[in-house]
Amino acid sequence: MSDAGSRPVSDAAIDDVVLPFAVEPLDLRGRLVRLGPAIDTIVSRHGYPAPVARLLCEAASLCVLLGSAMKSEGRFQLQTRTDGVVDMVVVDFDAPDRLRAFARFDADKLASAESEGRTSGADLLGRGHLGFTIDPGGAMNRYQGVVALTGEGLERAAHDYFERSEQIQTVVRLAVGEVVTGAGAHWRAGGLIVQFLPESEDRRRQADLHPGDAPEGAEAHKIEEDEAWAEGRALAGTVEDHELIDPSLSGERLLYRLFHERGVRVFAAQDVREQCRCSTDSIRTMLKRFTPQERTDMIGDNGKIGVTCEFCSTKREFDPSEFE
Repeated sequence: MSDAGSRPVSDAAIDDVVLPFAVEPLDLRGRLVRLGPAIDTIVSRHGYPAPVARLLCEAASLCVLLGSAMKSEGRFQLQTRTDGVVDMVVVDFDAPDRLRAFARFDADKLASAESEGRTSGADLLGRGHLGFTIDPGGAMNRYQGVVALTGEGLERAAHDYFERSEQIQTVVRLAVGEVVTGAGAHWRAGGLIVQFLPESEDRRRQADLHPGDAPEGAEAHKIEEDEAWAEGRALAGTVEDHELIDPSLSGERLLYRLFHERGVRVFAAQDVREQCRCSTDSIRTMLKRFTPQERTDMIGDNGKIGVTCEFCSTKREFDPSEFE
């Protein structure tokens, strides 16, 4: 990289990582996410149809982009509830590195959507809401942000969230694709978030999107876009989908392509791994909370209580006698 103290440019592709970076002359901060085996394992485990898999990959990329901003251990959850073909998507990112996800969809609605060629993320989601939950853990309070989904995809919804709720000028890019190798097709996902976080007072005033104490209904004062943000947004906008998921292009080299004219500083990479938090003990504890009659209703033909985790598809069986 061109700045002193930056990580050296690497020619080796790196998967399942988050790369934080800064373009200091433009007061830009951001993160680049590259997901390979982790997201492929999640999707393959469930055997999702391609349109659903693509949407889940997008959601996972967005969740990691946002959740990796947490400075300490905690949980970041992305969840959609809509009237669409995919009526629910849930992605958990447990800081600092664990990812799990699942999607729920209507097979009949999906078949109809495919026959009509309506399989984009926006088409599958429909209308509803997208929620972000930050759980720092311990005695700290949880925080939740919600943005309406009105027929747009996750990328557009993320922009709306930062503009209306966080009031931070932000660019979010998401990309998903399958890479075919000798071992078969594998899902990949990538994401880029770039934010304008000015240090100087002049730039702070230019970046302030809040209407202040103006009476309700008053027209917001329009200010000129800061030149630094205009340039940063334009540079971030040049990234191509294939660059975000290219297994032969390292994250460092991609960031150099985008911002080398101004100098980009890349910080230590943060690994991401697919791992569910379910366990036999936690499910046993959950079953104990049910009434005896409810547990009886759960007994299958083999005389056992079977529980399958929605996230990792692991099925566990319990003897009803251990709850007596």
